[in-house]
Amino acid sequence: MPQLDLDRYVPFFLSSIGNKLSRGASRIYLAKFGVGVNEWRLLANLKVRGTASAGAICEASGIDKAAASRATGRLQALGLVRAVPDRADARSRALSLTPAGEAMHDAIIRIALDRERALLAGLDGAERDQLIALLGKLYANVDRLDQNS
Repeated sequence: MPQLDLDRYVPFFLSSIGNKLSRGASRIYLAKFGVGVNEWRLLANLKVRGTASAGAICEASGIDKAAASRATGRLQALGLVRAVPDRADARSRALSLTPAGEAMHDAIIRIALDRERALLAGLDGAERDQLIALLGKLYANVDRLDQNS
């Protein structure tokens, strides 16, 4: 029976890195800002997109729908996100940042970018570009895997 070589099994590395990054970010963001990594992901997505449904954010970033729903509710309760009924789909709500949400995003992004710099320390510009290109290919392959299941 085959056995995984965890030193070379890419899904293990990606999952482990993602879990460690999320756990560390959540700990920091909760302590400093009172929001966790799922709330941060929603804030960051809304900053980039302007307005989006929770479903669209889940689809783009791989956030679990239940976790996104809890994070959205928390952000609304904190006055960081507003939700208005979507004119095109009555079951959906269009989310956007409030001014307080914009300010929260702008405070957290400094820490997020510092953490990214620390993660990528030791890589030169070409290596960073190559890593991003390779990760983009893996991201596209995940969508294909899910379509073939």
